[in-house]
Amino acid sequence: MIVADSFRHQKVAVFGLARTGISAARALVAGGAEVLAWDDKPASRDHAAASGVPLADLRAADWSDIAALVLAPGVPLTHPVPHDVVKLARAAGVPVIGDMELFARSSQRAAGTRVIMITGTNGKSTTTALTAHLLAAAGVPVAVGGNLGTAVLDLEPLPAGGVYVFEVSSYQIDLLDTLVPDVGVLLNITPDHLDRHGGMDGYIAVKARLFRDQDMARTAVVGIDDDHVAAIARHLEGRGRKVTELAIGRVLAAGVSATNGTLYEDGEAIFDLTTLPRLPGAHNGQNVAAAFASLRAIGLGAEAILAGLASFPGLAHRMELVGQRGRVRFVNDSKATNADAAAKALAAYDRIYWIAGGKPKAGGITTLGDYWPHIAKAYLIGEAAEDFAATLAGHVPATITGTLDAAVEAAARDATASGDAAPVVLLSPACASFDQFSDYEARGDRFRALVQALGAEAA
Repeated sequence: MIVADSFRHQKVAVFGLARTGISAARALVAGGAEVLAWDDKPASRDHAAASGVPLADLRAADWSDIAALVLAPGVPLTHPVPHDVVKLARAAGVPVIGDMELFARSSQRAAGTRVIMITGTNGKSTTTALTAHLLAAAGVPVAVGGNLGTAVLDLEPLPAGGVYVFEVSSYQIDLLDTLVPDVGVLLNITPDHLDRHGGMDGYIAVKARLFRDQDMARTAVVGIDDDHVAAIARHLEGRGRKVTELAIGRVLAAGVSATNGTLYEDGEAIFDLTTLPRLPGAHNGQNVAAAFASLRAIGLGAEAILAGLASFPGLAHRMELVGQRGRVRFVNDSKATNADAAAKALAAYDRIYWIAGGKPKAGGITTLGDYWPHIAKAYLIGEAAEDFAATLAGHVPATITGTLDAAVEAAARDATASGDAAPVVLLSPACASFDQFSDYEARGDRFRALVQALGAEAA
């Protein structure tokens, strides 16, 4: 644990008692603060109390002597409307911060450690995990957390020379104050969480805030393939900030880029990305480019970075190669809960036996027409099956199997019997899981178990 000791002998309110809130409350107690913690859900309060977190109803609290409100990132800060507890804090002039700000102020953050913070609408989890893996492979002490995996205050303190790698959501950026990343990474921006930021302009502004207080000793790594991030890059460069640009599908004379299966630095080809089966597709080219650029920015040599790429295991449920039987590869992309996410996987393979469906999202799969030529056959499950079949009619052969079990059996049989050189059975549902599974992890775990039952060799 990283002890949050900057509020010793002071009262601190904590609201929202899921993973992040409980972590913050425990770290504050360990740091000598008097904690008043609350959650609107009784079950969350019971779980927090069982974890040793002191509870107090913040709606009935005296805010006059509370030093700060530590807000869980899932609690509305500004939009659609601020939560009641946020309104009480603001009325009393109490600052509202997040757990990452407690990390920034902790005396346990050793001098000489650095922080890489990674955000973006898509790809941030893979980029975060890859960056941490490459640091560890190069022998650099590393701790990884934030929006991915471990809450930051549950990490162990690093020695001087260590690097903290944090995935940060827009909600978490909104709660930063003094924490400034040595390297800030913004991969891309597409519409998401607009209700929480008052629209697209608000969402863009929050993402750009990651770089607000960086100086020339720090680096902004920015993808310039979408107009929103390209505009942020131009703004930073116009202010004299240190910027490393990223691009996919073209070669940058200055910056890091990935195209046609090759990674480039400042226009020079440096790595064959086609040798990385756990990082397929153009979007993973951007993830590799971002991780590489981040580590170059903190002084690692290119050879030391590239040496760790082949051993990256990938992330579970994100284009995860779970097995192979003969020519047939089985890929678990259960995390693809909407069409935009599924598009990344459909673009990455040439001959796909596609398992899709579940609880549908607005728009279904109507935006995926460019990828129909990649699909040999579709196997449709769950509530979305009939609608998906109607969308695919006349474009892609499809059958409604109903269940994942039946879909895996049929897809494996057809892929094996095909004459395709490299067929892929792909679970990339473009749907939520809640009609048949508790979450996307449970759906992906079931897919993995079914593939193993077929006798596929572990990847």
